[in-house]
Amino acid sequence: MGIASSKLSAEQKQMLLTVVRESLFRSRPEIAETALKAIQDAGPDQLHFAWAGGLQPGEGHYYRIQGPTFLLEYDNTQDGANHIHSVWRDLQNDFGEDLLRKHYEEVPHGK
Repeated sequence: MGIASSKLSAEQKQMLLTVVRESLFRSRPEIAETALKAIQDAGPDQLHFAWAGGLQPGEGHYYRIQGPTFLLEYDNTQDGANHIHSVWRDLQNDFGEDLLRKHYEEVPHGK
């Protein structure tokens, strides 16, 4: 799961939140603001950071930042670390949610 942000120094926590904000604000401001508020409400110390790969230019690398409300993945492992994939998942409103099951759980149905 990586290192908990609660284990980071104040400077490291600020850098982590900067990466989160930069990723968030690549989308529309109203979406980013809502997601940022959810992160702040859940508590920034709930974030975890994980890194895999090299540290030098041209070396493939991957990182993920995860909190209770989201998952951010950044993958730069192809073509000499020259081909980036980045994904932001909203864990509370994910496309993978079983909406039909949720509907049956929330709405009474007579037989």
